[in-house]
Amino acid sequence: MTLFRDRGHAGRELARELGSRHKKDPLVLALPRGGVTVAQEVARALDAPLDVLVARKIGAPFQEEFGVGALCGDDPPVFDDWALHRLGLTRAALEPVVARERAELRRREELYRHGRPALELGGRTVIVVDDGLATGATARAALRWTRGRSPARVLLAVPVGSPEGVDLMSREADEVICPHRPPDFMAVGLWYDDFEQLTDADVLAALRTGAEG
Repeated sequence: MTLFRDRGHAGRELARELGSRHKKDPLVLALPRGGVTVAQEVARALDAPLDVLVARKIGAPFQEEFGVGALCGDDPPVFDDWALHRLGLTRAALEPVVARERAELRRREELYRHGRPALELGGRTVIVVDDGLATGATARAALRWTRGRSPARVLLAVPVGSPEGVDLMSREADEVICPHRPPDFMAVGLWYDDFEQLTDADVLAALRTGAEG
């Protein structure tokens, strides 16, 4: 049984879960692409600025969907050492993958920002939003990057997540808001009726709406 009609529906539910608890000078950062539509609803409900935080998963060379780490900003890669050991991989062997994902990260940042500087996070309550949480690879990199910019608090807000992922990210964020934690989680897309992949144009449209609203 699905939980959400689409990402907009999930974002409105997530915003209700947040309520008025985090309205002290909040700033919403969306993990694109999927998290942008969810974050747009959260930012609207909290009357908060919306920006993007680009993070890229580092996939295993023989199976790109299997995440063994992630990148965010110019920070060093964050690796899952257990996954590397299990797969017999070394960090050195992943350097070509890291270089490719770093290039894609920079491409997206340039496209989404159009030269606009990132919002200042110092002293703010920063809410990092995605459309779901599986292993937490990209979320971990995003949260660590955010933490390094001296915010007052760092929250991770997702509509649905694996219990294991939520537990792991609770060690990285001051608080994880996740209203649905199904024990048979499997994958984020299973909990949406409409989980169509978003495009760069969708992200840009959401950011324009966030800036106007």
